[in-house]
Amino acid sequence: MATAPKAIRVAPDRRSLSIDWPDGATAKFPAEMLRVFSPSAEVQGHSTDQRKLQSGKKGVLILTVSPVGNYAVRIGFDDMHDTGLYTWTFFAELAGSMEERWSAYLAELEEKGLSR
Repeated sequence: MATAPKAIRVAPDRRSLSIDWPDGATAKFPAEMLRVFSPSAEVQGHSTDQRKLQSGKKGVLILTVSPVGNYAVRIGFDDMHDTGLYTWTFFAELAGSMEERWSAYLAELEEKGLSR
C-alpha cells in the first residue's frame, strides 16, 4: 500500500486534482482522467471483460473529495458519479502510467467511434 499523501488539492476550476506525496513528488490528475478510470465497479466491473468504456466526460468537474479511512478518498463528479474509492495505491499507480493509459483510452474511443 502506498503512503498517505501530505496534501490533496482540487484546482479552483475543479478540472484537476493534485497530490503532494511525502517524498516531495507531486502528481496532477485531470478530472476527466479520474472519472474515466474510476476504480468503481460501475466502471471497472467485477472482471476485465465487464469494464465499461466511459465517453463524453471531457468537461466533467470534481465536486467533492471525501476521506475514506486512512487509505482512500471518494471523489464526487458533476455527472453524479461518486462510487469509486481512490486509494493511495491507485493514485500512485495511475501517476506512473498516465501517458500510457491515456493513449490507450483515446485509441479505444477512436476505435469505437466515441468522443471524449
